[in-house]
Amino acid sequence: METTAAERILARLEADAGTYACGGYLAGLDDLQRTELFTALLFDRLARKMRLIEALRKEADDNWNQTFYLLYFRTLGDRQNQEAYLSLARRVPYRTVLRERLAPHAVEAMLFGASGLLDLYRHDDYTLDLRREFEHLAAKYGIEPMDASAWEMGNIRPANHPVLRLAQVAQFFTQDEFVMARTMACRTEGDIRTLFCIEASPYWRTHHVPGAASDESPKRLGAFKAHIIGINLVAVLQFAYGSSTGDERLRDSALSLLERLPAEDNRFMRAWQQTGVPIRNAFESQALLQLATEYCAAKRCAECPVGRRILRTCDSEKQAD
Repeated sequence: METTAAERILARLEADAGTYACGGYLAGLDDLQRTELFTALLFDRLARKMRLIEALRKEADDNWNQTFYLLYFRTLGDRQNQEAYLSLARRVPYRTVLRERLAPHAVEAMLFGASGLLDLYRHDDYTLDLRREFEHLAAKYGIEPMDASAWEMGNIRPANHPVLRLAQVAQFFTQDEFVMARTMACRTEGDIRTLFCIEASPYWRTHHVPGAASDESPKRLGAFKAHIIGINLVAVLQFAYGSSTGDERLRDSALSLLERLPAEDNRFMRAWQQTGVPIRNAFESQALLQLATEYCAAKRCAECPVGRRILRTCDSEKQAD
């Protein structure tokens, strides 16, 4: 049986989905048409992320502060350690951190002790003090430490090392009792950097890992990671909390924030750019990430907003003929 023009176009799209065959079509659209498609894809992506938020919120017994805390740990880590970070956040919950907030060294001791990471390194006076402090706090709060083998240490950039990240976490959650409220108030890239670009405690200025001194440099969470947090934590949580409370202004704020944050720079975005698609901000990069990972990767061209539009255009042109 003879195939239709739409069927032939769909077959070509599916065959070349791995090289983003629809990129040329996207690049040729005007800004308004492309924004319409990006908006549909972004809401598609937000719906998936909302399911994650709801799962974390259920785990947190509807406590938004604990939900924020769990999502912060999940977002902070590299992909291979997301589960390890979440496990740590469950062992040292936010309410426990708040009880010790006025003693940052105690929070650091709880996080490092519960992570099991100190067992991987030789000790100095500072880390021995952390261990002693943890023994006291573990007995006080019933904290069971993780096995260090839960952490994947291969191919991790020094700035993203779990040890440094946990030192930054301790400082972040001791800076203010109302970090979630401040997160809900973020409106710009500058707000994100001010809140999240936290420097680890003074010990880490001369250490990359425990027990081994290094040249002095501040161990501050960088702008790149802050932008990732802005995209995957701040905007998502604003949208979820706004949806839960019926606050449309907060939902709009989440979308506006994505428009103000820079686009991600990763292999997906570089591939889209090679097809000619302009990517101006995180709103658009998140939409393209959804297109690449949820549709192109599975060759779901007939289901995605871009594929459907291409097929509708084909039908319209045929009818015009």
